[in-house]
Amino acid sequence: MLIQHKYDYKPLERIDTGSGRRYIVGETKPLPSVTTILGKTSDKKHLLEWRKRVGDIEATRITTEAAGLGTGMHDNLENYVLGKKMSGNFMQLALANIIIKHGLSNVSEVWGTEVALYSKELYAGTTDLIGLHYGIPSIIDYKNSIKEKKRAWIEAYFMQLAAYALSHNEMYGTDINRGVIMIATRDAKYQEFVIEGDEFIHYETMWANKVCSYYERFGNE
Repeated sequence: MLIQHKYDYKPLERIDTGSGRRYIVGETKPLPSVTTILGKTSDKKHLLEWRKRVGDIEATRITTEAAGLGTGMHDNLENYVLGKKMSGNFMQLALANIIIKHGLSNVSEVWGTEVALYSKELYAGTTDLIGLHYGIPSIIDYKNSIKEKKRAWIEAYFMQLAAYALSHNEMYGTDINRGVIMIATRDAKYQEFVIEGDEFIHYETMWANKVCSYYERFGNE
């Protein structure tokens, strides 16, 4: 895929701390990542119940395996966009190819991949892809899953998209108000969820509330 260098995207240094991932942005205090804010302000009841049900050893095995697959899939998708060779194990390649075939085939223009973004003095993060999806400017994120997701289960994904769009609009003077989640499942299914219009505004508001909650509870970390 050919990247259109429409914006001068700059990398940001990332650090992992005891209080979560942070980004170095200028001379300000390192900013919490989007995923750190979502993680610290989420209701972990269901996660704790699941871990108790399957046991710590099995839960750790499952989450470690999922993280490895996700990293491999993302690396391959970045390589694909950049015209580089893909690699990794069978499942990492298979998941990436599902998204390439069913999702990226509808992206007509790429502005950037693994784009670092931030909102001044509030948060920062990295979105997987920015460009034209069905001809419309969109923030795009890739996910993998053991099984298919229901829309009601992935509100955190939608808030991620809203967070990245808000920061991109702030940094580059754009008006992106559309986000796309592309999911590849381990049983070779593809799901795509799009938020736009009033729904997008709804998740922007939810995200703003999450940021406020985070700083009220953890602002001194």
